[in-house]
Amino acid sequence: MKSKRFYLGICLSFFWLASIVSCRLYNLERKLAPEFADFLSKVRYIITAEERKIFLELPDSEKDAFIEEFWRRRDPDPETEENEFKIEYFNRIEKANELFLGEGRPGWLTDRGRIYILFGPPTDRITYPMGALGSGGRGCQEIWYYGNFPVVFLDETCTGQYVLVTLSLEHLHELNLAQSRMQKTFTKEKEFLDFKFALKKDVVTEERVEGVFLIEIPYEALWFSSEGEWLKTVLEVTIELKSAAGQVVWQHKESYPLQMTEEELKTKRKKSHRLEIPFALSQGLESLRQEKGRVEVRLYNQTGGEKVQKTFEFKI
Repeated sequence: MKSKRFYLGICLSFFWLASIVSCRLYNLERKLAPEFADFLSKVRYIITAEERKIFLELPDSEKDAFIEEFWRRRDPDPETEENEFKIEYFNRIEKANELFLGEGRPGWLTDRGRIYILFGPPTDRITYPMGALGSGGRGCQEIWYYGNFPVVFLDETCTGQYVLVTLSLEHLHELNLAQSRMQKTFTKEKEFLDFKFALKKDVVTEERVEGVFLIEIPYEALWFSSEGEWLKTVLEVTIELKSAAGQVVWQHKESYPLQMTEEELKTKRKKSHRLEIPFALSQGLESLRQEKGRVEVRLYNQTGGEKVQKTFEFKI
C-alpha cells in the first residue's frame, strides 16, 4: 500500500510540474510581440516542442537570432543564397490559403491545409459528395493518397468543414511519424544551445542571503573542437542579479573549460553538464524583499559561437 502511495505521489508531482511549465509557456506566448507571435504561429507545424520552449524563454533581443538559426538549420543547401526549404514552406502556406477557403479561418489553418503544408500536394485526390458510393453515408469525404498511404477528411454536413479522420491507431502513428520527420530536417544532428536553471537558498537572514545558482547544459547541445585525443570547449557564463528597478546587486562572470574523450562524450550524450555557482548577498536586500528581482543568465559556447540568454524571477 505504501508503495502504491509513493508511485501515486510521484505521478502527481510530475503532473504538477508539467502543468506549471505549460502555464508558464502559455503566459510567455500571450506576451509575445506581434512579429514574434506571427513567426511562432506560422511555423507551428514544423517547430519542435523543445524549440518552442527555447524561443519563448529567450529575451526579445535574442529572438531574431533564433529565427535566423531556425531556418538556417533547415536549409538543404547552405552554400546557396536561397533557403529552398523556407521558400517551399511559405509557398505551401499561400497555396493552402487559395485551395481551402470557406471554413471560417485561413486555409493554412485548416486540417487539409496542415496536411498540404506538411506533405505537399497528394499523388491522388478523390472526392465523394454526400450519398456517393464510397462516402459510407457519412456526409462528404475527400481521400488524399501519398503513394499507397491514405489521408481521409470528412465533412459530415457537406458545408465545407473538412476534418482529418484517423483510420486506426496505426494510421495515427504513421501521421505523427511523418510530421516528426518534417520537423527534424536539420542537416546537423545537434540541438539548439539551451540550459536549465534553478537556485537554492541556503541562508536567509535580515543581513545576508546565500545560496547556489544551478545551471545544467545538455551535452548534445554543445560544440567541441578536436585536439588530439581530446574534445574541448569553453563555456562562458555571465549572471546578473538585478532589483525590480534594474540595479545590479550581484554579478558573476567566469569561463569554464570542458574537456573529455570522444568515448566519454558518447556515454554522456543524453546527460547534462552541471555548474554550481555560489552567491552571497548583503546589499540591496531591502529592495528585493519589497519587489521581485530578476536573474539574467547568459551562456556562450566558445567553440560553436552560440549564445543563449534567459531571465528568471528572484525573490527572497
